Amino acid sequence: MEPPRDGDPQGLVYVVTGGCGFLGSHLVQLLLEKEPELRELRVFDLHIDPSVVPPEHASRVRLVQGDVGDAGAVGRVLGGAHVVFHAASLVDVWGQSSAEDIARVNVQGTKTVIRGCRAQGVPVLIYTSSMEVVGPNTRGDPFLRGDEDSPYPVRHTEPYPLSKAQAERLVLEANGSTVAGGGRLVTVSLRPTGIYGERHPLLERLYRRGRAAGGWLPRTLPPHAEHGRVYVGNVAWMHVLAARAARQRPLSVAGESFFCYDASPLAAYEDFNQLLLGPAGLRLIGRSPPPRPLLELLARLGAAVGRVLPGPAPLLTPYTLAVGSTPFSVRTEKAERRFGYRPLFGWAGARERTVRWVRGLDEGSSP
Repeated sequence: MEPPRDGDPQGLVYVVTGGCGFLGSHLVQLLLEKEPELRELRVFDLHIDPSVVPPEHASRVRLVQGDVGDAGAVGRVLGGAHVVFHAASLVDVWGQSSAEDIARVNVQGTKTVIRGCRAQGVPVLIYTSSMEVVGPNTRGDPFLRGDEDSPYPVRHTEPYPLSKAQAERLVLEANGSTVAGGGRLVTVSLRPTGIYGERHPLLERLYRRGRAAGGWLPRTLPPHAEHGRVYVGNVAWMHVLAARAARQRPLSVAGESFFCYDASPLAAYEDFNQLLLGPAGLRLIGRSPPPRPLLELLARLGAAVGRVLPGPAPLLTPYTLAVGSTPFSVRTEKAERRFGYRPLFGWAGARERTVRWVRGLDEGSSP
């Protein structure tokens, strides 16, 4: 495969779809701080949040409101770009969104971005996938410190993981396709495990729920189900490194998927959350969860309530119960070998940053 076209002598143009979201906002910040060739950064999102752009970098950033399903808007924002990070996604594992809405954003939106890259001559597309393209499956099969080649019985029973798997396949199949101007598209898919960090919506919801309950959170998941979690800054860093490799050494990454993990402790889901919420005053109740039949009944009731009542969906559903009860952790050596990925943030720093943000929630600030 031919290397992608050289960038403008004055620098490169990057686009981040979903750039005002949780991961997208961290990626925007890291690109501005760590990418010396960056000339212009276009942040494309359905809901624009100017606060994601540090004032000292405002001259290099364009905030563009738009929908990834709008071919015209996508084409306009991709014109002249050298790298596209496609992080826009409708994340819903609680059943609040319809399968049609999830597919429209995650699958059709990805098709629109791929077509936009081809039509606008964009040479590099980095896709934010998910570990859920593999698992955990709802049958409860463990996946312990596996890699991209580890066998696993994938079973997609819910719209969100199915949509991510379909979108990832579209991205990888587009690798090597011709783009306007005669070049070839280099595509890469990155699969983070469960992401945590500042501005994580679920972590904030757990904190506020615990505070409302007097500082306590009930244990609902088994304490032995090992999960891999990854700090959002390290996920963003892997995106930056993958894009560099796609431009400079495309054969090392083209058409490939990579798990994304760091040095965060492997622990049961709720026990890991306690490492972040405990210093902010929350405590986990119980050494073991309630009996499984009772949890399954509560999960079914939660799913039913979420379908008929407005407002935040109950966190416990049959899918979240199955996923949270299934051991699932990954290795990330492939990314280390192919493009030199090493975590930019260690566990101590990632935890300190996250805890400081959690503690600031009651003051309405996000340090």
